[in-house]
Amino acid sequence: MIVKYRDAEIHFTSQGSGNPLLLLHGFMESSKIWEPFVPTLAEQRQVVCIDLPGHGESGSFNEIHSMEDMAKAVKEVLRHLEIQKAAVAGHSMGGYVSLELYKIFPTLLKSLTLVNSSPEDDSEERRINRERSVKLIKKNKEAFVKMAISNLMMPENYKKFRPQVERLIAEASKMSVQEITAATRGMKIRTNNVQSFAGMKLPKYIIAGNDDPLMDIERLKTLANTTGAELIQFSGGHLSYIEEEMALLKFLHFIE
Repeated sequence: MIVKYRDAEIHFTSQGSGNPLLLLHGFMESSKIWEPFVPTLAEQRQVVCIDLPGHGESGSFNEIHSMEDMAKAVKEVLRHLEIQKAAVAGHSMGGYVSLELYKIFPTLLKSLTLVNSSPEDDSEERRINRERSVKLIKKNKEAFVKMAISNLMMPENYKKFRPQVERLIAEASKMSVQEITAATRGMKIRTNNVQSFAGMKLPKYIIAGNDDPLMDIERLKTLANTTGAELIQFSGGHLSYIEEEMALLKFLHFIE
C-alpha cells in the first residue's frame, strides 16, 4: 500500500486487526526485516510495517531526511489507516524516528520499544564520522554498504548469519547515494531525546545487544536506569532481529 508525503510515495504493509503494533526498520534496511515476525504477530493484532523515506520501496524528497520528517511520514500512514494509538518498536534509526513521533504526536503511542537504539544524539566524534561516511558513500557506495552492515555484529555471528547479512547488503545496495546520505545526515542532526524519553508516562523498553558495536551496553544500562525504561539484554550485536529472532518475537508478542 502507498500514501504520499511531500510528493514521495511511502510504502507500507498492514496485516491483522486490532491493538496496532507499528514496526520501524533502521538505517539502510527496509520493512522486509520484519517479515519473519509478521505472520505470528498478525494472528492476534494489526501489524504495520513501513519503508521509511528513501528506504525499501519508499521515495525520497530531500537532500536530508530528518528524523522529524520521517516521523511525519509515519504519521501519514497511520492517519490513512485511521490508527489513533499504537505500540511502537523501532530498530536503530527506527528508534530515533519513534522518539520524534512521540515528541510531535505524544498521544499516538501506547508504548515504545527501542531495539538496538538510544534516545541520545550523536557525539561530536560521531557527527564527524557521519560526514566522513558521506564522503565514502559518494566515492564508493558499495564498499560503504558492505563495511557498514558487516560490522554490525561480532565476527562469529557474521559467519553464523552470513546469508541473512548478505541479503541485507544486497537490499541496501539498491539504495542510491542520495538516499543513503540523506538518512546519514538526518541522523547526524537529530536532537537529544533523553529528557523526552524520561518524561514518557507509558511503558518503554530498551532492547540491547551485549556485544553491540554501536550501542555500548553499559551506557544503555545507565540510560535505562535514569529514564525509567526497562532494559532487556540479548546476546549478540546490533542486529537483534536476526541474532535473537525468537527472543525478540516473544517480546513483541506480549507488548501492549
